[in-house]
Amino acid sequence: MISSVQGDHSSKLSNGPFANSNGAKEKLNELRHLLGKSEGDLLRIVGIGAGAWGSVFAALLQDAYGQFREKVQIRIWRRPGRSVDKSTAEHLFEVINSREDVLRRLIRRCAYLKYVEGRLGDRTLYADEILRDGFCLNMIDTPLCPLKVVTNLQEAVWDADIVINGLPSTETREVFEEISKYWKERITAPIIISLAKGIEAALDPLPRIVTPTQMIQSATKVPIENILYLGGPNIASEIYNREYANARICGAEKWRKPLAKFLRQPHFIVWDNSDLVTHEVMGGLKNVYAIGAGMVASLTNESATSKSVYFAHCTSEMIFITHLIAEEPEKLAGPLLADTYVTLLKGRNAWYGQMLAKGELSLDMGDSIKGKGMIQGVSAVGAFYELLSQTSLNVLHPDDNKPVAPVELCPILKTLDKILIKGKCQYRQFFKH
Repeated sequence: MISSVQGDHSSKLSNGPFANSNGAKEKLNELRHLLGKSEGDLLRIVGIGAGAWGSVFAALLQDAYGQFREKVQIRIWRRPGRSVDKSTAEHLFEVINSREDVLRRLIRRCAYLKYVEGRLGDRTLYADEILRDGFCLNMIDTPLCPLKVVTNLQEAVWDADIVINGLPSTETREVFEEISKYWKERITAPIIISLAKGIEAALDPLPRIVTPTQMIQSATKVPIENILYLGGPNIASEIYNREYANARICGAEKWRKPLAKFLRQPHFIVWDNSDLVTHEVMGGLKNVYAIGAGMVASLTNESATSKSVYFAHCTSEMIFITHLIAEEPEKLAGPLLADTYVTLLKGRNAWYGQMLAKGELSLDMGDSIKGKGMIQGVSAVGAFYELLSQTSLNVLHPDDNKPVAPVELCPILKTLDKILIKGKCQYRQFFKH
């Protein structure tokens, strides 16, 4: 199965046989019908946020459905004005010249010269500008298809039928509060698919986790049945290179089943599930423990034994936390377990933990890292620690039979908080907890 979807990416774009063999036109017509679209009325899909996964997700849709211009419009919004530094421009130029398909495409579009000038330092390139040519600033080594980029948020969302939230969880609330201003006169509510993996802690009136879909619902008042979460064992660059992957879209049955069918491709299998809370909480938790996994890998010189022991302990903590937060949580199995494993194995949070432990990054550099984007696990550590420190959530200690805050039963989370949030613990102390 895997070998059937690998190979030359350029031969599988939307204007080739790949999209047609996948029944793209039929799936698009089905979704248009469900949304009440008449002939000549475009289905408008917009991605909000252009990080690695948000950009890849928009590119996947563009590759699959972009050829049907009379039926669907696919665009992506990102903030304007972000400049590309000279070292990144030089690397981008190397990537372009290493890919004949990309080089030819840029020459045909009369866009190659600006990358020559950018490499020489004669011109400043901008993130929204290069995204139009298919280059995500957080994923330079993986060229995408050209994308329709909008830098005005109101223009991007005001009449969108489907909105993809590709923002970090730390930016989701603010941006969707602004979006809500442009939807005050809407007659029908849009469908929102959130890709964000992060959480906030709320303590009033009761301690609870606030997930990105809850942030969106609170900000926009869009019915919760129209807000879904998509997550899974997804490494953005690998998915765009047609490596086999799967994901789950979670939420109300009304939209999750037809959207799962619409998003499914031979190399990207999308299942559906009703348990929105567990999947979002796990989406935030896996980033927390991935930072620790990166530290362990670095400090033990990639010891398989050490990494396996860490995996066992961290999944135990994840299960404990999820059962505490969700009423009827799904088991840590299948795609949920795969998502955890791949994030601990290879992802920006694991990379961040490795770089910290190696001394190649420092905490004072913040959690937004050049070439990687937002490291969501850092804020999630603080949020989970704060929530699980609340005495109102006390549980009985299994040994002392006394009530303790749940965080006291989560030694990995406590140590990560000491290292990343409080700065009171050295990385090698990780093995003493």
